[in-house]
Amino acid sequence: MDLNERKLRILQAIISDFIYSAEPVGSRTLSKKYDMGISPATIRNEMSDLEEMGFLTHPHTSAGRVPSDKAYRLYVDNLMRKYEIPEDEKKLIADKLTSNVIEMEKTIQHAASLLSELTNLTAFAMTPKPETDRIRYIKLMPVDDATVILMIAAESGKVSNTALKIAVPYNEEGLEIIAKAMTYSYKGKSITEALKLDIIKTFESDLEAMSRLAQNIMPNFLRTLERMLDVNLYMDGLTNIFSFPEYNDIDKAKVFLQMLDKKDYFRDILINRDNGVIITIGGENSDEVIKDCSLITATYHVDGKMVGKIGVIGPKRMKYDEVTSIIEYITENLSNTFKLPGGNEQ
Repeated sequence: MDLNERKLRILQAIISDFIYSAEPVGSRTLSKKYDMGISPATIRNEMSDLEEMGFLTHPHTSAGRVPSDKAYRLYVDNLMRKYEIPEDEKKLIADKLTSNVIEMEKTIQHAASLLSELTNLTAFAMTPKPETDRIRYIKLMPVDDATVILMIAAESGKVSNTALKIAVPYNEEGLEIIAKAMTYSYKGKSITEALKLDIIKTFESDLEAMSRLAQNIMPNFLRTLERMLDVNLYMDGLTNIFSFPEYNDIDKAKVFLQMLDKKDYFRDILINRDNGVIITIGGENSDEVIKDCSLITATYHVDGKMVGKIGVIGPKRMKYDEVTSIIEYITENLSNTFKLPGGNEQ
């Protein structure tokens, strides 16, 4: 049985109508709303063929049909038209992601919030895998007689500030010497490479007080580096699912929210996905807990190298054209925003 042009037109109309109405689509609806140029009886016959071919399913409580995972896949790959984002939305995205960019994590968190707001879906954004991220500079800033702020800045724009309790006397000049020596030793090295270095010997020929100060700082420095290896996942719009009739079933909504609450589990799912714009629909998802969902992810770059992910998860009945265009535009803006940061190095 061929999937001819008429069947494709009918299938596209059913998918589009169901996405916007959430109601099973019947032949009378198609005949009234779409200029098919054929009778309702002919439409019914074509719909029966499409069901037999696996593109439609027939809910028990309705005479209408709904798209199957196979239909959504055909729609996304071959039938979906490109959605043009309105200029005011483009401006909103560009303005919100490029204004006051201080730290990468805050901008990524903002991107997740913005994506959720524009799509009305549960959105997420993940920081890049940092194994290859390289250290740009290190600063040590005094707070009081016993506290110092350790700042580590990476080339990706990731910045970590840690308050250290110092058990030995120190002065600002000593902190500056150690910070410059650490920057000299670690600059350009990946975080994983830096964890293998030991620069305490750099200070062994200096004053005893300097060596003791360095020994106080280094364990905290290494712990901070280890924390920087974590991949952070930001989520927004978790309760948006309640606006979809698919989640009127409280038990189903509860399973969805419990899955997202296990951030380590969900983060692993995202890390293992390929780069680029990836759309997995229903049963295409290998993880059982999201087989009733569609997951769309895209990748963004930091200074052309570091790759993080951003995307949405929700019911299979989603506006794929609109959501995909918005995700692509946000990732494009993120990649343009995350250039090598400027500023003075010390």
